[in-house]
Amino acid sequence: MAKKQATIPRQQQFGFARRGGRRPGAGRKPKGERAGVPHRPREKLAARFPVHVTVRVDRGLPGLRDHGTHRVLRDAFAAGCDRFGFRLAHYSVQSNHLHLICESKDRAALAKGMQGLLIRVAKALNRLWQRHGRVFADRYHSRILRTPREVRSALCYVLNNARRHAARLRQALLDPFASGFWFGGWKETAGRRPRGLDGGDAERPLARARTWLLELGWRRRGLIGMREVPAAGVS
Repeated sequence: MAKKQATIPRQQQFGFARRGGRRPGAGRKPKGERAGVPHRPREKLAARFPVHVTVRVDRGLPGLRDHGTHRVLRDAFAAGCDRFGFRLAHYSVQSNHLHLICESKDRAALAKGMQGLLIRVAKALNRLWQRHGRVFADRYHSRILRTPREVRSALCYVLNNARRHAARLRQALLDPFASGFWFGGWKETAGRRPRGLDGGDAERPLARARTWLLELGWRRRGLIGMREVPAAGVS
């Protein structure tokens, strides 16, 4: 009788998931009300160009548009407005976000200056609100302004931003929660400082513009009216 030949067992093949590479749903999840600011390298920035910056606060935090909060923000702006080659020239405080117009010697100086400024703001707001934790929802969004038209549009958008949101403005003139009190480009005042706003006699909490575009160049497109409603889509 023939001897039965023994069979050699074969090792089964298992499909192991690969490590690394792109996977659906992997990576840092977006934060804030929207999908967040994309985490890609920012554009190179030349010192001659101003920048329009927008940053949002996290959900569930108190609104920013009250006089006590504005004073806290103004103090933080004053302390961090001119550091590391970064300058904060104008701002607007909305209920859940800030609009800033800045100058910077390069991309790295903008990042460092904004980091320092936002840390100051976050600490000041947390002290005011008697809380701890994150204040800003995500990275700031920045847009480089390269022409007089773009700079004028950004100035109007920032200083008169409350008019886009139908906010009630005291005296129906300037937004008391923006830096219009220190702005010298209003049609109605012809370079004189307006009176009777929340700024009062407070010292200027901002750095003075040094770029030609932000100091003089934008005026080629005309001074800005206090009641001018900025166009949508500027930011």
